[in-house]
Amino acid sequence: MKIELASWNDGPAKQAIIDFVAAVTAENGEHYVAPDDRLACFDNDGTLWSERPAYFQLLFAIDRVRDMAPDHPEWATTQPFQAVLEEDLEMLAELGESAMVDIVAATHVGMTTEEFAAIVDVWTTSARHPVTGQLFTDMVFQPMLELLRYLRHHGFTTYIVSGGGIEFMRPWSERVYGIPPQQVIGTSIETVYEMREDGPVLVRLAEINHIDDEAGKPVGINRYIGRRPVLAFGNSDGDHEMLQWTASGDGLRFCGLVHHTDAEREYAYDRGAHIGGLDVAWVEALEKGWTVVDMKEDWQRVYAHDQIEN
Repeated sequence: MKIELASWNDGPAKQAIIDFVAAVTAENGEHYVAPDDRLACFDNDGTLWSERPAYFQLLFAIDRVRDMAPDHPEWATTQPFQAVLEEDLEMLAELGESAMVDIVAATHVGMTTEEFAAIVDVWTTSARHPVTGQLFTDMVFQPMLELLRYLRHHGFTTYIVSGGGIEFMRPWSERVYGIPPQQVIGTSIETVYEMREDGPVLVRLAEINHIDDEAGKPVGINRYIGRRPVLAFGNSDGDHEMLQWTASGDGLRFCGLVHHTDAEREYAYDRGAHIGGLDVAWVEALEKGWTVVDMKEDWQRVYAHDQIEN
């Protein structure tokens, strides 16, 4: 079966991908890479699916606050939970990153890994994006889904390397991306083994194990994969170190950035953005010749539910 990049417009970005894959899969070519070394790592938020108006895991955590509020009456007068319950997004923004950490800590821990996975599964099959009304898992970028399939068709193993929670992504990554849970790397929290009456469980603790963002991304790749990727894709400065590390390996390498330029079909942002800011990675991409994908110009459609104009 022929696998194509059907939602990509013809242009330098699409051609760069095709040329790279052709070069590293040509058995007698100077840039040939054996299948075991064809590792491709992708950021998730803003690279494989949208990250606006807020990271989807944060929206999940906010929904969890609302669901859990009846058991926590103190939240009605305690920040940042009060801001969530009153839908005061301005106050939530003022409270900053520490508020987000408090919300995630309160809603993601104190349960078994199986219980958490079940909650995530229900949310991803029912919760709706606040702007489009689509399921969050329908906010996946169709061209990137095609790229994942294209790479796997040519012998690549595809990984997610995200700042998002590893156990938030694993319950649905295979269903949505075709990437099994063992090929998902993300921010993780500590778990402990407990023997209960009905058998052993792993319980989630309120303690960070690994932050898989910025310099933590190459650390996570090395820890969980043990090999340097030959291809990496991101969209923000949080992916900069992963791209640098990929580019510094021997042989032909591919580094790509998704540039959010389409305010009509998705969102337009780069420098100075509070979510998915793209500055230093963009500068280095232009200096080093990394591939920058212009969402507005390079993609015929953004989502599978978009209509393509003839």
